[in-house]
Amino acid sequence: MQLAPFSLPQMATIFAISRCSGSAYQRAMVYLSRPQRFHSLSSLTSKSRFLKLNNLTRNYSFSSNASFIVADDEKYGNKQVISITPRLYNYILANVREPQILRQLREETAHMRGSQMQVSPDQAQLLAMLVQILGAERCIELGVYTGYSSLAIALALPESGCLVACERDARSLEVAKRYYELAGVSHKVIVKHGLAADVLKFIILNGETCSYDFAFVDAEKRMNQEYFELLLQLVRVGGVIVIDNVLWHGKVADPLVNDAKTVSIRNFNRNLMSDERVSISMVPIGDGMTICRKR
Repeated sequence: MQLAPFSLPQMATIFAISRCSGSAYQRAMVYLSRPQRFHSLSSLTSKSRFLKLNNLTRNYSFSSNASFIVADDEKYGNKQVISITPRLYNYILANVREPQILRQLREETAHMRGSQMQVSPDQAQLLAMLVQILGAERCIELGVYTGYSSLAIALALPESGCLVACERDARSLEVAKRYYELAGVSHKVIVKHGLAADVLKFIILNGETCSYDFAFVDAEKRMNQEYFELLLQLVRVGGVIVIDNVLWHGKVADPLVNDAKTVSIRNFNRNLMSDERVSISMVPIGDGMTICRKR
């Protein structure tokens, strides 16, 4: 079904109803696809915003059941791209092998302030698999929060493995340390309470360059470029650096959103595209993760 251009109110409605049931989404999309007039957008600013939003949608078709999007532009070969609806995401989560200790931590964290910072179970499973595929023994995580991702990594490490876990918030770090103990992996985790950049600089000065296999970055987003440069010194050739939140709730693709954090992530993503020091793959899992392999 090819949709007519959307007004600003229509676009807002689409974003709101996209989290509803499939049937409600379908009914609304049919209604919104009816021809609309442009009269309601009187100011030049409104018209400009309308044209920008319309450009975001004009090259795409939506399936009648809203389960996938088809790119009309021939360069994409009319590829059908899955749209992750709540029903489909529940199916994905039902197929995640989440250890009981991780589920316990996730459920406890859900009642805490900032719980949205915790990675999703499918993300944690991917991180653990990357560690296993690499045969990693030495890892770094920036931004531990309550420890869900770091615990998943520690569980995947061999007994001789080591994870340096950096977190600036002492309260959430106490939760993480408690779960390292409960899971029996505290001997694998070196907890660093402080600013991530300071910890990385100290490790470099300690002579540990090119000695780490894997790093996961989920800390202050405006610091991503600095973290990345420091980690490139610490990770060996063939090692992997994973950066979280590279899609930033979709804001990076919206030309109307230009706050400091969004612009910073957008610029970081652009820099990675031209960085020949690494091979990259941006993965639309969770809030988006970019996997970088050091060349």
